[in-house]
Amino acid sequence: MNQWKIYGILVFVMFIWGFNLPAVKYLVGEVQPVTMTAFRIFVASLTVFAILGVFKLVRKPTTQEWKYIVLGAMLNVVGHHYFLSIGLTQTAGSTAGLILGTGPVLTAVLVSLLLRIYPSKLQWLGFVLGLGGVSATILAGGEGAGGFSLGDIFVFLAILTQVFSFIVISKAAKTLDPRLLTAYMFLVGSVVLFLISLVQEPGEIVEFFDVPPLFWLAFFGSGMIGTAVGHMLYNYSVGQAGPSKAAIFINLNTLFTLVGSSVFLGEDITTRHIFGLVLIVAGVIFGSGAAEDMWRKRRNRSKKLTEE
Repeated sequence: MNQWKIYGILVFVMFIWGFNLPAVKYLVGEVQPVTMTAFRIFVASLTVFAILGVFKLVRKPTTQEWKYIVLGAMLNVVGHHYFLSIGLTQTAGSTAGLILGTGPVLTAVLVSLLLRIYPSKLQWLGFVLGLGGVSATILAGGEGAGGFSLGDIFVFLAILTQVFSFIVISKAAKTLDPRLLTAYMFLVGSVVLFLISLVQEPGEIVEFFDVPPLFWLAFFGSGMIGTAVGHMLYNYSVGQAGPSKAAIFINLNTLFTLVGSSVFLGEDITTRHIFGLVLIVAGVIFGSGAAEDMWRKRRNRSKKLTEE
């Protein structure tokens, strides 16, 4: 697929994830996080299987592919969502956001060390600019980062497990369609999270019988669109563009979360938010390699004109 189409898909995914945050905040206020997440991801797995079934893309994985599925599920689904849900209850929102904003940089470092794929200087500049933009945007909310807490460790483990999962997805994509990989990872991960919820949040299932009608609208919207469609398209993009390029777009999640919070939660957008937006967009342009692509095309065009 054309690289620019992949970039467009990634921007769309960040839009979905950004507007999904208000829905998730509402959901965890009605049902405990691990129990709610287990069922939400199970719905997401059924949704992805249904979509792929229509296009006849569902097949039985090989033994080697099952290894990637289980490992990916433990990292991308169980580890990431479990640590994040617990961490957010024990640390400030600004601190959590700053830690999550290190995702693209961590991805670039781990990809360099483990896969020997080294980003260019302009891409490294993009990672730094994106991190600065995320920091400026989150701190614009006025929350103090607070002191070091156990929650900070959990949030860092959440982003670290997700970054490792990107590498697993990249390797698995060589033989297994990342969209099908997503469906199987969700299925395995939701079962593991459900078992954890039975121990950590016993009896919480009965809370689903007392939730208001709005809960189900947010639940299925988040599970089927925010989680199913969002992760299916993102994991597909990781397989096409690589972990580092795909990860840099995560910074846009902060931007769309800001917009979603402004629309649904009535939060104000300040000049510091705008400054953060500029840094984030610049970081995505440089970090994704889009700037280099544009420069390369312009140079080749000028070279052709000179030769003529």
